[in-house]
Amino acid sequence: MSVGDKTVRSLDMPVSPEAVDASSTALERAAPFRMEYASAPESTSIISIAPQYGLFINGVMTDGASARRPVVNPATEEVLCHTTDATSADVEKAVAAAESAFGKWRRLAPSERAKYIFRLARILQERSREFAVLETVNGGKPIRESRDVDIPLSAAHFFYYAGWADKLEWAFPNRRVEPVGVVGQIIPWNFPLMMLAWKIAPALAAGNTVVLKPAETTPLTALLFAEVCQQAGLPDGVVNILTGAGGTGRAIVEHPEIRKIAFTGSTEVGKGIARALAGSDRRLTLELGGKAANIVFADAPLDQAVEGVINGIYFNQGHVCCAGSRLLLQESVAENFLGRLRRRMEMLRVGDPLDKNTDVGAINSKVQLERIEELVEAGKAEGAELFQPVCPLPGKGYWFAPSLFTGVSTSHRIAREEIFGPVLSVLTFRTPADAVAKANNTAYGLSAGVWTDKGSRVLWMAQRLRAGVVWANTYNKFDPASPFGGYRESGYGREGGWHGLLPYVELSD
Repeated sequence: MSVGDKTVRSLDMPVSPEAVDASSTALERAAPFRMEYASAPESTSIISIAPQYGLFINGVMTDGASARRPVVNPATEEVLCHTTDATSADVEKAVAAAESAFGKWRRLAPSERAKYIFRLARILQERSREFAVLETVNGGKPIRESRDVDIPLSAAHFFYYAGWADKLEWAFPNRRVEPVGVVGQIIPWNFPLMMLAWKIAPALAAGNTVVLKPAETTPLTALLFAEVCQQAGLPDGVVNILTGAGGTGRAIVEHPEIRKIAFTGSTEVGKGIARALAGSDRRLTLELGGKAANIVFADAPLDQAVEGVINGIYFNQGHVCCAGSRLLLQESVAENFLGRLRRRMEMLRVGDPLDKNTDVGAINSKVQLERIEELVEAGKAEGAELFQPVCPLPGKGYWFAPSLFTGVSTSHRIAREEIFGPVLSVLTFRTPADAVAKANNTAYGLSAGVWTDKGSRVLWMAQRLRAGVVWANTYNKFDPASPFGGYRESGYGREGGWHGLLPYVELSD
């Protein structure tokens, strides 16, 4: 299937004439992203981005009526482009388009819906280099993470839920399964494309239509995904993408025709959304903050655990809701482990996110950098000891060196508040019961990690840790078939697995 100057290959499924017609003008109708590579994307990429972008409503890019917002490369502080802040009127248009498309999309044979979702997955794979570079330039994360983790996992979620589209009766046996309707989805800035995939894929598989808002600082891969929707021939109005800030999100949440809201972001905003929907029959799932404990016992494989701790907190500059930001070390091994950990931190490379050898990239925004700096100063003021490896930082952009605090108590702000940056707080424990008590001493309940050679101890800990996800001898590992989510102030509901379908379906006997 030819699309402008591209050929979509390996779409091993029938393609309707309507899809071909829609795809033939995809690049002309969509946001004009153009990517050219001299050799490898991580070192010599040239990205041509249009000066400004509108809103993706009813299958086309439309001009919005409101002011333009600058989108900044956090590694250079360069303004990449300007996007539109969608107004309430724009939200109304997007919801109307989604409602119009819903009647046809829900009646489409599930196997046909699956074909569209498979196309989205395959095109994401084929254009993975474009998405990886754009994700890194817009978000500041190392290209190695975008290329090897974010984009493959995003495509995998579309593949996974495409497989569920015609099997909903097996997911929910002996029940009548119907889609919810038009759903509103609001995603964060730390994993823009992955969070889009986590939300759009199950919604489409269940027969819903979508109005999605990416974060105002990282909208570019969502806008490029709009082009993928056109290239795949997705019917107009099934997916609508509105850029904007808090006002746009509020208009989506308050729209009465949106039957379900899925939000990933800060705990405070999530609480506000929960209050707005309280007392209504509209559905809500929230994936909010975290303050995860990564627990290392004396019998753990220490070198492996060091790598797990590094990945748990410095992956994506610590911009991870389930980051292992509290390290709990058994007292008998604490000094040995910290020595190994400090030596490993000294090997981390901080710098150009497009360099494939970079380990820690740029902080996502100036606002987030100031938040990290504030909490680090609070940790020092409260008496904790800060360690940072010798780490020259670039002169421009938003940067923060990998950091480690020792001498931390459970009352310190750095042990209680989500920093959302490359800052690790270390506490010690004596017994498994002591470790559980300290790990659970938090308002959050999203994730935890346990490092030990004893399988029985893993199970004992997992039964007692108040966390939605517990990793054993690994960290930050995800699979589309595995549910993810938390409780308490980390939110409620699950994404991934058949559990991720449940919020998007109505079940009846």
